[in-house]
Amino acid sequence: MADRRAAKRAGPARGRKPRAPRASPGGEASARRARRAPRSAPARDAKPRIGVVDTTFSRVNMGAAALDELAKRAAGEVIVERVTVPGVKDLPAAARRFFDRGADLVIACGMVGPEDVDKTCGHEASLGLMWIRAALGKPLLEVFVHMDEVKTDKDLQWLAESRTREHALNAVWMLLEPERLVEQAGTGQRQGFDDAGPIT
Repeated sequence: MADRRAAKRAGPARGRKPRAPRASPGGEASARRARRAPRSAPARDAKPRIGVVDTTFSRVNMGAAALDELAKRAAGEVIVERVTVPGVKDLPAAARRFFDRGADLVIACGMVGPEDVDKTCGHEASLGLMWIRAALGKPLLEVFVHMDEVKTDKDLQWLAESRTREHALNAVWMLLEPERLVEQAGTGQRQGFDDAGPIT
C-alpha cells in the first residue's frame, strides 16, 4: 500500500503517457473558430489624412503655406498634421513616420542650398523619399526649391510659396478629385513657374 501511494506521488510510470485532461464541450471547435476569425481593423476617421513636413533650413515657411492652401481648398474634408525637421535629409524619416501613423499622403517641403554639398544632400533626400514611395506604394509629394533657381530673395519667397501651394492643390485633387488631374494630363503643368503648355 505504501509503495502504491509513493507511485501516485511520483507521477505516471516510465513509458506510459499521462492521460490528457478532458476537453470541455465545444472547446476545441471554439479555439479553431477563434484562430480563423479575422482581426478587426483599427478604427480610424473616414477623412483622408495628409502629413506636411518642412525644414528649419528653408528660408521660407513652406509648411505654413501648405497648411494655408489645404485649409482653403479642403477645409473639413481632410485631416492635416505638420512636423518640422532641421534639413532635407531628415524629411524621409519624418514622412515614413506619418505613413506609419496612418497618413494617406505626405507633402515633403525642403529648400536646397546653392553649394555642391547642398545639392548632394538634396539628391540624397530625394532618393530617400523615392524609396518610401516605392516601398509603401503611397503618394508622397516632394516640394523642393533650389536657392539658385532665382536671383533675388523676393523671387525665392514667391517661388517657394507658389510651388508649395500648387502641390498642396495637387494633394487635394489626388485624394478627393483625381479626375481633375486626368483632365490636365499632357498640358505641361509646372509648379511655381509658368506652365509650359501642351505641344500643339
